[in-house]
Amino acid sequence: MTFPKNFLWGGATAANQIEGAYDVDGKGLSVTDILTAGSLDSPRLLTYKLNGKFQTTPSAPGQGLPEGAEGVIDPNSYYPNHVAIDFYHHYKEDIKLFAEMGFKIFRLSIAWTRIFPRGDEEKPNQAGLDFYRRVFEECKKYDIEPLVTISHYEDPLYLSEKYHDWGDRKMIDMYVKYAKTLFEEYKGLVKYWLTFNEINTSLLWLNGFGNNVDADKPYQHAYQKLHYQFVASARAVKLAHQIDPNYVVGNMICGVVDYPLTPDPADILATRYHMEQDIFYCGDAQCKGKYPTFAKRLWKEHNVHLDITEQDKKDMLEGTVDMYTFSYYMSNVVTTHKIENKVGGNFSAGARNPYLKYSQWGWATDPDGLQYYLGIMYDRYELPIMVVENGLGAVDKISDDGKIHDDYRIDYLRMHVEAINHAIEDGVDVRAYTTWGCIDEVSAGTGQMSKRYGFIYVDRDDGGNGSLKRMPKDSFYWYKRVITSNGEDLE
Repeated sequence: MTFPKNFLWGGATAANQIEGAYDVDGKGLSVTDILTAGSLDSPRLLTYKLNGKFQTTPSAPGQGLPEGAEGVIDPNSYYPNHVAIDFYHHYKEDIKLFAEMGFKIFRLSIAWTRIFPRGDEEKPNQAGLDFYRRVFEECKKYDIEPLVTISHYEDPLYLSEKYHDWGDRKMIDMYVKYAKTLFEEYKGLVKYWLTFNEINTSLLWLNGFGNNVDADKPYQHAYQKLHYQFVASARAVKLAHQIDPNYVVGNMICGVVDYPLTPDPADILATRYHMEQDIFYCGDAQCKGKYPTFAKRLWKEHNVHLDITEQDKKDMLEGTVDMYTFSYYMSNVVTTHKIENKVGGNFSAGARNPYLKYSQWGWATDPDGLQYYLGIMYDRYELPIMVVENGLGAVDKISDDGKIHDDYRIDYLRMHVEAINHAIEDGVDVRAYTTWGCIDEVSAGTGQMSKRYGFIYVDRDDGGNGSLKRMPKDSFYWYKRVITSNGEDLE
């Protein structure tokens, strides 16, 4: 193995999936706080009032409320993020366990509503600032570098209601003020920042995961939302560099590789179009600072007309990111032909790839796809890369010996670590690898606890029962050996 000497091994989490304490110490409500539990077969639901009537809407991570809706907490529904795994009160214990594994870096996010409970306050909530300072100081105690996502599906509910899920340019100033507060508050404690988590999901939800949206309105909203976020991200990058030239700020893309099902030229072209819309559109905007040539085609296809100013273009060009980061779990297959063998699951749909194995949640295990993706993105952007999410969601069972033998997770991670190594050998500048859900947490897609990713088991079930006790799995000790050997010992 040829991992760089200072390679950053670690794990990744999100505030809304681990922290809990949703109404503690002045925290306001985020959109995630009105998202119920779901399952593989039933979607998570947003709960709200519209025209005075209580309603629900199936929702995916990062999606906002319908226009005119007012979010509410239904006393008859279960909201798993309200408690999650209570990292808010267990962070010292959890970070100590990460340190025991040898983490060099820990990716986490900040809940916007802990800092600005509604999103538009003049002054930040001091209790929220203090909490994250304590977390970062705890990381530093063990020489763990924080990698901080500024917005990870954590929009304040008040702003989402008022400005319809980034449907108003005023959201840019709200975000930049929030980011500026973080950059100033944690100067010297945090070096690495990500502006928006999986920013391209606004487009993936349209058709990338098997949904078919024919009307133009959802596309208009998705592209306009993205434009405002691109401008907000760019202004934040510029501001970060002004506040501390040592800050390194990246984008974050939901990385999904698309393959053509057949050698039919129509399938080849359809696959290219998928990658352009779902992956390259956002990457180009944030890494190159301008929209790609195919953007006009995408806008024309659905009659999209953007509110975009000359200042926006200038900001985007001047606020390109310092590194490219992405999540990677699976690949998908694209075809223009009628198919019989379909895959259906948690944000996976379409044709089944006959050469790959699939998880219980319908995700294809494809480490070669990770190597392929790394090469493509490094050639396209020539920026340092971090793989900031990768992992296997599975049902873990406590064996008769009282331990969790998750060899399936070790096998999955081993294959993907090897794929990263192959990419590095090919010349790709990969700086970090943070596995997703290094400790069990609430699944963003289904709201389940039973879909577990972590090296550390948390005693909590899908109904919110359990002691919250932490327990290392076999993969905990395996990853410790991987880190200690800098990737040489994968057995």
